[in-house]
Amino acid sequence: MLQSQYPYFARKEAPKDEESYNAQILIRAGFIEKIMAGVYAFLPLGLRVLRNIERIVREEMDAAGAHEVLLPVLSPKENWQKTGRWESLDVLFKLISREKKEYALGPTHEEIIVPVGQKAIFSYRDLPFGLYQIQTKFRDEPRAKSGLLRGREFLMKDLYSFHTSVEDLEVYYKNMLAVYKKIFSRLGLEALQVEASGGTFSKYSHEFQVLTPNGEDTIIHCSACGFAQNREINTQQEGDACPTCGTPVHISAGSEVGNIFQLKTKYSTPFGLSYTDAQGVTQEVQMGCYGIGISRLMGILAEVYHDDKGLLWPKSVAPFHAHLLALLGQDEEQNNAIRSQSMRVYEFLKSKGIEIIFDDRANVSAGQKFAESDLVGIPVRLVVSQKTGDKVEIKRRGDEKSVLVDLSDIMPYVS
Repeated sequence: MLQSQYPYFARKEAPKDEESYNAQILIRAGFIEKIMAGVYAFLPLGLRVLRNIERIVREEMDAAGAHEVLLPVLSPKENWQKTGRWESLDVLFKLISREKKEYALGPTHEEIIVPVGQKAIFSYRDLPFGLYQIQTKFRDEPRAKSGLLRGREFLMKDLYSFHTSVEDLEVYYKNMLAVYKKIFSRLGLEALQVEASGGTFSKYSHEFQVLTPNGEDTIIHCSACGFAQNREINTQQEGDACPTCGTPVHISAGSEVGNIFQLKTKYSTPFGLSYTDAQGVTQEVQMGCYGIGISRLMGILAEVYHDDKGLLWPKSVAPFHAHLLALLGQDEEQNNAIRSQSMRVYEFLKSKGIEIIFDDRANVSAGQKFAESDLVGIPVRLVVSQKTGDKVEIKRRGDEKSVLVDLSDIMPYVS
């Protein structure tokens, strides 16, 4: 990708109306743009990051045997009335059509997935299976804040599993715990598996929390044995004994990146979702749900991976793997040599499958190119200039020192 042909949305300063760091830095670096409170547009750089997060999540869902679907955003009032959530769910966006029919914009999709799943479930032989989607959600938050961490419109992966028994559900549930750990590891995040209240669903559920100074949740956790609970079910204070191993616990702020619930028959019952067992007896289907905030993850990655110069994306989600800068001077003959060498580097790396953006802009100073490269946070920066000659200067984002290498030796630094 040639940067001279790439739309440029970066700003010199962070927006004044944003309180959260993730929104400030992502807007300033040109990844997102605020449309209104809690609603953001994903610009070319931001969409590349979002798609990389999606890809990792989708790969692990597919590997776990789940099947992807795409459900509608708009859902009928009658489905929500069956579950009692038309009146009880206070974040539900409600719409009235020209025919005076009422609908909801989905904040979650249990009211849709159960009638859909019902079409494929008749006997115990049809179970278990899991259906997932990556879909836009809507929640009428009373006060949208924290940038991408709490929005009114956001992108989410939700998986729903269907089972013959609680025991089978628990096996699937435990497998998803392991799958989620792998997903967050691939994203470059150290996520704690945190016990939380199951609410009306079950005795317990699990959240995955990333410890960040600006996190909205309070996590009681033990560094010795891995015990972790949300504040809502644990009133311990800093230094109290861990209930598992006795080591003093820590109290930290955290941001939720995923959660899983054993729904059991909470949504099967109102929709009459059932199957016939081996003895010919009708039984209710047991269910689980498993969510990951895709756009929320982008905000959390920005909160975790940055320094005073800008973003530092992990390679797995970065918009590009490498950022090539051509630093031109006053001598046109020398500039032609720099352009020629830069194109050799650019074409070579493209041929090797490296996702690279080449800052070929002629009217931008070296200082501005360096500052913008740091702000955007692509993992590796390559520089061709009068000083580098027939070599390439390479510096990993966040490192202090750079190295000069031959083009033939460049791959270990960018792959």
